[in-house]
Amino acid sequence: MTDKSRLEANTSDEDEPEGTADDLRARVQERLDGLSRAEQKVARYLLNMPQEQLVFATAEELGQHTGTSDATVVRTARKLGYSGLPELKREAGRALVTTVAPATRLEQRLASIGPDLERAMATVFTEARDELENTLAALKLEDVRTAVSLLSHAREVMAFGVGGSELGARHLALRLNRLGRRARFVGGTGFRLADDLLPLGRDDVVVIYLPGRALPELQVLLDHAQVVGARRILISERRLAKQFAPQLDVSLYAAGGAGRVAAESTSALTLTDLLVHGVATLHETQAVETRNTLTTLRERLLRK
Repeated sequence: MTDKSRLEANTSDEDEPEGTADDLRARVQERLDGLSRAEQKVARYLLNMPQEQLVFATAEELGQHTGTSDATVVRTARKLGYSGLPELKREAGRALVTTVAPATRLEQRLASIGPDLERAMATVFTEARDELENTLAALKLEDVRTAVSLLSHAREVMAFGVGGSELGARHLALRLNRLGRRARFVGGTGFRLADDLLPLGRDDVVVIYLPGRALPELQVLLDHAQVVGARRILISERRLAKQFAPQLDVSLYAAGGAGRVAAESTSALTLTDLLVHGVATLHETQAVETRNTLTTLRERLLRK
């Protein structure tokens, strides 16, 4: 029996460890024979590892558990078809979102990392760095230029986000207003969103911040924006960008993942800063004048 056959026999639906992702199992089964002995060891360990532990594991820790190295772990993830270990962990985290309650995910996170602040510090900054590096690697300069141009010519920018994505949307609206550009944050859902959509017009731009899953309101928002002629920018993961591509003017990838210690919005906030800088360079005089006005108002308020 080949290694691949043994793996298939040992990962039936009956004995499959709780939390094992179907996508990871399929990739390992398909590519196992092409891996080195050390890489096969890592692949089996990843497959049989509970997702709630995999999400928080570092390459160094996985290397120690498998008797290999962090470089072997990263190489294994890439040979399995992921861009690296961070993408593999994001897939595991995405599966947790749909199967595990938020409170349970928090308990798992605390149990996995424990009270060791040194380990927590390493985990947070490693995750944040990985997300930023993955976002930068996936960004296309032409898409960034398109988004900046749309924002700079907009009569008003409507930034939409809920939950963890609300931070990015609020950040964009605040910073554009401080450049003298009209912008508003919208975070309403259900019937509340209908009122927020009423002012949307032809010369406006909608910037949608979303996590790795579509909201019921998204299709209504996109449909209405298309009807009134507003332009549409999506800041999210690749899956949603592909799903809604026909209704978008441009989409920008922001790496993230639920169940992690670093905030889901880390890369989205950094990407927002990039867009705001681009708009500021196109409206430099207005930006400086607005900043001076803001400073004057703050000084007056301090005297009260």
